[in-house]
Amino acid sequence: QVQLVESGGGLVQPGGSLRLSCAASGSFRSINYMGWYRQAPGQQRDLVATITSIGSTNYADSVKGRFTISRDNAKKSVYLQMNSLKPEDTAVYYCKAQINLWGPLKDYWGQGTQVTVSS
Repeated sequence: QVQLVESGGGLVQPGGSLRLSCAASGSFRSINYMGWYRQAPGQQRDLVATITSIGSTNYADSVKGRFTISRDNAKKSVYLQMNSLKPEDTAVYYCKAQINLWGPLKDYWGQGTQVTVSS
């Protein structure tokens, strides 16, 4: 059974930094793209950043220049380095991965980790 487990959320002051981590476990052939999404209260879940298996990245305009996504294929993990955090970055952050289950592709989500930016 495939699982994604996130860590690294918390409370930080405006201008501060946090690093989120997400690790995949279970039996599968490979991981295609991985990404981070976020959902603020009363809002839809939005894309933050994605990264392909060969390292191509994509960012939401609101985080370009402040957030960096990376992955470690050997560790089956994806990371999100968040710098210059703003109160509007406050949300639950979710990890997503498209996983090759020895044939079919399936999307998986983590349980979410809370990020709060406040003084």
